[in-house]
Amino acid sequence: MKHETGSKSQVRADWVFRWFTALCAVTVVLIVSGIFVELIINSRISLQKFGLGFLVSNVWNPVTENFGAVSSIYGTLATTAIAMVLATPVSLIIALFLVELAPPKVSSFVGTAIELLAAIPSIIYGMWGLFVFAPLMLNYVYPVLGKIGGPLFSGPPLGIGILPAGMILALMILPFITAVTRDVFMMVPSVVKEAAHGMGATTWEVTYKVTLRHCISGIIGALFLGLGRAIGETMAVTFVIGNEHRISGSLFAPGNSIASTLANEFTEASEPIYLSSLFELGLVLFIITMVFQVVAHFWLRRLRQSIGGRA
Repeated sequence: MKHETGSKSQVRADWVFRWFTALCAVTVVLIVSGIFVELIINSRISLQKFGLGFLVSNVWNPVTENFGAVSSIYGTLATTAIAMVLATPVSLIIALFLVELAPPKVSSFVGTAIELLAAIPSIIYGMWGLFVFAPLMLNYVYPVLGKIGGPLFSGPPLGIGILPAGMILALMILPFITAVTRDVFMMVPSVVKEAAHGMGATTWEVTYKVTLRHCISGIIGALFLGLGRAIGETMAVTFVIGNEHRISGSLFAPGNSIASTLANEFTEASEPIYLSSLFELGLVLFIITMVFQVVAHFWLRRLRQSIGGRA
């Protein structure tokens, strides 16, 4: 009798758990869908007036009520690309050092310090970037890069612009990528690495052929986590990007991003078309983020198939 009662209680608990988890999953989908619908509704005026021209226009003039998203999209993608190019190799190297080479005490101390970087508010990064990092760039980095020449490093150095914004973003996403990658590396079974060492493999060969191959899925997940943080960052970028609606081939030039435009101009938008255009910018950022997520999903699926489902 007691056994039957216990079985019924277990079945009831499983049923409650199953439906609770399903409810949570559906709630997330509904929230994301609600955000998307709300952005479309509030972008209606801009969508009707500008159409697809909003995505190819470089004009942003609140006086004439003529708006385009190209400069903001360019600044968002440029700063994100710089951040990923700088942060990815450094994060992987740090994670490998902490897991494979560093003594336990050093690994614990450095790992904790990196995790603390992730806890610093973005506005602190922005203030540090404007008052400390920008002068350093102006006095020490720009003179060196200016000697290289070319379109990427042309124009007067200001200390703020696309390049400083990308470098600040790289510093911000580095602890996220490093922490996740380190945890993924630590999940590699020790027996697998010991077997490789027993067969005469060097530390580099074990790292390259065993650890990285075993963890490729987790590494890509960490990279897309950092990408998501970088592409939507607001306050830190607003402080150092320059906030000008322009497109320039020079990394020294000021620019703007979608997030910085929303942060700077949302409270100033008094006209309906102006406010609607800002909502459409938010819609563009939402779609860009979703596209990256879909690409990541299919990339991981192909990766699993190419290495036999182990990733």
